[in-house]
Amino acid sequence: MREPLSRQTSIPLCRDELIRMRAKAIRRGVWFRTLTKSERAQLDLTIKVVQKVRSFLLRRVLTPLVKKLQEAMETMVTRMIRVVGSSLAQKLSQIAQNWGNTFATMWAKDHGLIQYLTITHINRPAMFRL
Repeated sequence: MREPLSRQTSIPLCRDELIRMRAKAIRRGVWFRTLTKSERAQLDLTIKVVQKVRSFLLRRVLTPLVKKLQEAMETMVTRMIRVVGSSLAQKLSQIAQNWGNTFATMWAKDHGLIQYLTITHINRPAMFRL
């Protein structure tokens, strides 16, 4: 079974992970579009100077920047899984629990079900859309 969605999006705060994230952001064209010049400078300086971020203050400064980059690099399907799929799975789980299904509590956290509901939602026919 896969990890819950909340654990999959971790904030990388070591040099290697920041370098990978910067390269990926540059390739996708979000590095310059998403971050300001000072934010890019903060990340670049951290990459040059620090091997692993241990300072609480530096972590507090870098975390919003890394989250901003992660959200900008997120694909449409991943965003839909996070926003639409998890809410659909929670609703479905709640309905099944109300009908007496005791195993339905796990449905809200099942990544496979969330992904299935998201793809079904994306591909539903136009006549069923609100």
